[in-house]
Amino acid sequence: MSPRTTPRRRPVRLPATLAGATAGALVAGLVAMPAHAEAATDGPHRPIGTVARTVGDARFVPGPCPRTADPIPDLARARCGTLTVPENRSKPKGPDKPEGSEGADEHKAPDKPKASDKPKESGAHRGRTITLAVAIMPAESRTPAPDPIVWFAGGPGDDAVSEIPMALAGGLNRDRDVIFMSQRGTYSADPVLTCPNIDEFNARALGLVSNAPATGRLHVAATRACRDRVDGLGADRSTYDDLESSADYDALRRTLGVRKWNVFGISYGTHLALNYMRLHPKGIRSVGIDGVLPPSLAGGAVTWKAAREGFDGLFKACAEQPACNTRYPNLKATFLRLVSELEAEPITTTVTVPTQPEPVKVVLDGSNLVGWLTSATHVAAGVPRSLDELAHGNPQRIAEQLAGGKYSPQAIGRVAHGLVYGVFCRQWTPYESRADIIRGGRRAFPSFPRSMLANAPQLAWLHDDCRAWDVPPAPAWIRDVTRSDIPTLALSGGFDAQTAPSNGAYVARTLSRSHAVTVPYVAHVVFADSPCAQTITTSFFADPAAPDTRCLAGLQPPQFEIAP
Repeated sequence: MSPRTTPRRRPVRLPATLAGATAGALVAGLVAMPAHAEAATDGPHRPIGTVARTVGDARFVPGPCPRTADPIPDLARARCGTLTVPENRSKPKGPDKPEGSEGADEHKAPDKPKASDKPKESGAHRGRTITLAVAIMPAESRTPAPDPIVWFAGGPGDDAVSEIPMALAGGLNRDRDVIFMSQRGTYSADPVLTCPNIDEFNARALGLVSNAPATGRLHVAATRACRDRVDGLGADRSTYDDLESSADYDALRRTLGVRKWNVFGISYGTHLALNYMRLHPKGIRSVGIDGVLPPSLAGGAVTWKAAREGFDGLFKACAEQPACNTRYPNLKATFLRLVSELEAEPITTTVTVPTQPEPVKVVLDGSNLVGWLTSATHVAAGVPRSLDELAHGNPQRIAEQLAGGKYSPQAIGRVAHGLVYGVFCRQWTPYESRADIIRGGRRAFPSFPRSMLANAPQLAWLHDDCRAWDVPPAPAWIRDVTRSDIPTLALSGGFDAQTAPSNGAYVARTLSRSHAVTVPYVAHVVFADSPCAQTITTSFFADPAAPDTRCLAGLQPPQFEIAP
């Protein structure tokens, strides 16, 4: 997801988010497959993804690999195609039920929705189909395990195909094929529901006071323009959510002829995976989730909680490192003081950005400082020095990092805001009030000015945006916890300020065969940056009952930069 001055992923991609992607090497052991697993082929000697097949109202057809925003050389050896599905699967006869009633399956399907919970079909787009790009990266092994891994991208709104380099750099395909499908609305799907105007506004908004009412009005105007663009493409805004995306993935598994597969989701992909486990448990061997965002908690309050936990992890690491603590004492207190001071009296500066012909304006207020640190946990070694420079009147390092991320070409036109707002406005805002967000902010940061608290990090003007987006709420059961005995690995990072490290333990409480693992000193989506996390992940898919976590014992905190 973007330059190293900001996080390299765009997981939990919220309207004004920061992002990026990359990874390191890994070690993995031999794969032990269960006796019931079926070979990942379309038939004798035919790898999956090489045969056209229709199952119900879905059709997979092999074909060329999709367009990508950046070159992905590994696609040259991928097996690609498209999945065509209905845009709106709603039927007057009843609800989308979990699959437990389909027949015998070893996994539970709890939290059944009620028939009365299903939104009525509008009928406006009945019969319309959409197309999702599919790319299957073959296993490196000559004798791959028969059950592949399917990758759930971050966001919401990121394109899974663009995350292939991250998956391969982490060795995810060492012993298994890895399947990537663009979620509906994303960059390599059809229709493409990206809205570059929102990304461009988010960059320009660095020059505005974050919480000023005038900024909010401009923010919502950008959302309305995106809504009009989506409507102009004929898309049904109410069908871009976890319900339909989960059904898309189940259709993919069936049309590929895969009996059992493993799921690996990052950031928002964990949110989708937890709902997918409830809605379509049949066919899932195991699930890995990294950077956990539980659907039952998702919204502004948990985003405040995540920021507090990630920041505290970083501040604690500095305090425990003698050189850092001596040079930058009381770093947490310095940060909290700066937030309040800047919210009262913002600093305005200009910085040079390579992609812009003229210097760009940056207003550094309390909210922008919180947003910067949420992202800067990915480059933790430089955080104490940057905060110290700001405390001594020099905002340039922080302003340059903020502008470099927002104006980066990787931040413009990549995210499917049609899916972003579908998830936020159907599944989050109907079940969380502004007062809930303010209370969450007050619990996490009691000293922050009230003017900041309604706009949680990464979720500015959320309720106003959703009024403009204007879609009906998803059924209330979409917020239920996931209860399952599917083997699950819940990974968190000790510096994760985007999805709270404690979320892994939270979801593990109701997953009876789960392992919750926190990788210290790593930010959001540990698989991208930690060879240890990669080893844990691949060992889990080899043996879901016993992931290898021995590498955790040798991890060391970053060596923080010490200014002269």
